[in-house]
Amino acid sequence: MQIVTVGARAQCADEKMQKISLFETDRFFFDLYCLKAGQAQKVHAHAGSDKIYYVLGGRATVRVGNEQQELVAGQAVLAPAGAEHGVTNAAEELLTLLVFMAPKPTH
Repeated sequence: MQIVTVGARAQCADEKMQKISLFETDRFFFDLYCLKAGQAQKVHAHAGSDKIYYVLGGRATVRVGNEQQELVAGQAVLAPAGAEHGVTNAAEELLTLLVFMAPKPTH
């Protein structure tokens, strides 16, 4: 059995947002994203994969398709396959997100 203590894995950097892999198989990934104030994940899309962002702490400005909305801790959003998506931390406090994606994209 694989167990991870999510909060203990959180790490941030001044240069850019951090993606910390928590679990990964050939079929999916489950990551922790840490964004300091002003950091962002650029808008992008995955043709054959769905992604879920779940806000652990802070406030996330999330774009999915043509919509943009602020999410707070306890809220999640789906970015379906093919939809452009990205996230920004426009707040002063640290933003932490759990991110699940399946099937895992090939780069």
